[in-house]
Amino acid sequence: MADVSLAGQVIASHYAEPLLRTLTAAVEFRRAATVEADVIGRLQPGDKFELLDDTGGWAWGYAGADRRVGYVRSEALGI
Repeated sequence: MADVSLAGQVIASHYAEPLLRTLTAAVEFRRAATVEADVIGRLQPGDKFELLDDTGGWAWGYAGADRRVGYVRSEALGI
């Protein structure tokens, strides 16, 4: 089931259904898709990651109880 909780508040042409992934390595969770971006958290092997996009070696999605949105290196997802 897709999370469309912002559908009534945010205009978008479509909503992506996230793909559940499990991290295979520890990784820094970043605000943008670059190693210079602020680190907003650290994720551990076995943590769940809801993948929305994977481009240029960076996976964008959300994780954690607070469903924080950010980027991780794609290779940490084991895909």
